[in-house]
Amino acid sequence: MTETVSRPTLEAVAARAGVSRATVSRVVNGGDGVREPLVERVRRAVEELGYVPNQAARSLVTRRHDAVAVVIAEPETRVFADPFFAHQLRGISKELTAHDSQLVLLLTEGRDDHARVARYLAGGHVDGALVFSLHLDDPLPGLIHGAGVPTVFGGRPDWGGSDRESLYVDCDNRGGAREAVRHLVGLGCTRIAHITGALDQTSAVDRLDGFRDVVGEVDPALVAEGDFTPSGGERAMRELLERRPDVDAVFVANDLSALGVLRVLREAGRRVPEDVAVIGFDDMLPIAEQTDPPLTTVRQDIEEMGRLMARLLIRGLEGATGTDTDPERSGVVLPTTVVVRGSA
Repeated sequence: MTETVSRPTLEAVAARAGVSRATVSRVVNGGDGVREPLVERVRRAVEELGYVPNQAARSLVTRRHDAVAVVIAEPETRVFADPFFAHQLRGISKELTAHDSQLVLLLTEGRDDHARVARYLAGGHVDGALVFSLHLDDPLPGLIHGAGVPTVFGGRPDWGGSDRESLYVDCDNRGGAREAVRHLVGLGCTRIAHITGALDQTSAVDRLDGFRDVVGEVDPALVAEGDFTPSGGERAMRELLERRPDVDAVFVANDLSALGVLRVLREAGRRVPEDVAVIGFDDMLPIAEQTDPPLTTVRQDIEEMGRLMARLLIRGLEGATGTDTDPERSGVVLPTTVVVRGSA
């Protein structure tokens, strides 16, 4: 036989605290107008009885679901293989947990998933959305805008000339790239190549622009397109060695691609940094510290970017309910720094 344990009710909390049911409801649902001594009595009764609010009933009162969708515009295989996403999700999760809100993860395997994600967001299941790893031709921003869900984007958006306001968090991709290439120039490197990320993403475009800012007129043979993956880094490095075997430095768009670059240089008998200096972007630990040699790279605070995305969304939601009268409505760009190790 299974014994059924009854859950404490709102009425039981009211009886224990010696107040009305309405007073308990206001305290539990975060309402105003209850004197502090009564609030303390209700909270003590809630703790003693182990009362857990009914989420469905609470949503009817507060019109909040205490849930946020995190939409990553990448397939599952990419998300769980790239530690970048783990760092960002950790930051988001910490911030949402601190505000007693749940994370709902939504991934897009292909175009068919976009409509599914849009329907879910428009269905009133979550209070808002955090969206990142968008591609330039991605329909998600338009679909999310149509769903009317408060949204913060990870990475500088590019809406192709749309004047739609967007709240986003990014790092200084262009400035970080400039500093990386200046570091290589300072080492005396004169034939500096660049392996890009996926050029349908603004972060890769901005890093390529930063590279061009420093080197000026770019020899096309010294630029190879990658895709932010180790295999993409390998492929691009092989192309560079075929086209320009005299290359003496490589700025790589991210640390994962740099893993592939180091592997190809080692196979080709090129010493790092004596023959070819290598610098990455992200400073993802422990990857950057455990390469051979340890990777010089541009540090962006990925976890903090996730936390800030969640914080700005929650601030906007609270502003919509009257607890914050000045939510930020623009892009936030975090600084980057070059971390020097053994590869350059």
